[in-house]
Amino acid sequence: MLSIGNVTVVSSLVLAPMAGISDLPYRLINRSFGCGLAFTEMISATALAYKSRNTLKMLSATDQDRPLGVQILGGDPEIIKRALDILAGYPFDIIDFNAACPVSKVVSGGKGAGLLREPVKLERLLKVIIDNTSLPVTVKIRSGWDEASINAVDIARRAQDAGVCGLFIHGRTKTQGYRGTVDYNIIGKVKESLKIPVIASGDALTPQLIKKLLAETGCDGAAVARGALGNPWIFRDAAEYLKSGALPCRPEISEITRTMKEHLDLIITFRGEKTGVMHFRKFFAWYAKGMNIKKLRAKAFAANTSDEMVRLIDELQAMPASELSR
Repeated sequence: MLSIGNVTVVSSLVLAPMAGISDLPYRLINRSFGCGLAFTEMISATALAYKSRNTLKMLSATDQDRPLGVQILGGDPEIIKRALDILAGYPFDIIDFNAACPVSKVVSGGKGAGLLREPVKLERLLKVIIDNTSLPVTVKIRSGWDEASINAVDIARRAQDAGVCGLFIHGRTKTQGYRGTVDYNIIGKVKESLKIPVIASGDALTPQLIKKLLAETGCDGAAVARGALGNPWIFRDAAEYLKSGALPCRPEISEITRTMKEHLDLIITFRGEKTGVMHFRKFFAWYAKGMNIKKLRAKAFAANTSDEMVRLIDELQAMPASELSR
């Protein structure tokens, strides 16, 4: 079990927020395979404060999509307060503050991972959030800005002092982005230094890697990001592996294609047919990762209607097993 403030989740595995990915349909598909706690994709406090239509749609949720956290990005206390006023009208359970995003346009504005170079400012912003919401507040950080400035322990202690109820740490620096190796050692040091729950992040791509991440860091949970792309079964499989040590077999092609159709239907309901099919194209590729279907994948990226995409999914199911080896 994982407890963050007054939110308790049976699973220690969390669906991490990913920009352009973590919409309502994606979260619902992952929940159907055992994901307990999930987060919206990263929400700009500025866009939210100005009530951007696209941003407000990113806040969509249902009763089946709980408990649910919303992750916000910002650097201006007043803008953050305005964003929190809007969020108060939505049924979120946790507010997470992003101090980990390594994208240049984010950090250049003193947001995301840029705050790792300004610990005092980050602590002050966290206090602003905590003082202006009744929800549990968490923060996501990285190990540091670069190898010469690994300051995750100091940042984490400041966050705890500010009053956060949990901390997510990605075991790479800002300059690493998503390259190189994950530093389990620094994640473990952060866990040892705090009394609040710590959730480890970084290369949680398979049940085996998730178990290793938890075992070597001693963390209370693991955040799953890229490992769930086209693979919602990772929650079911990792839970079983952590419990019994048994590694379930990969799902049959019939289960994969059934899930693809369910995901496609959810996306079309959420976004409309034209936009939904275009959005699903990348998911088709992720679900079929490792399969020898180059021509079929190319057709999927040219599909424009639901019927076209469903026919391609049916073609995928009908292909010889020898071509579907993963």
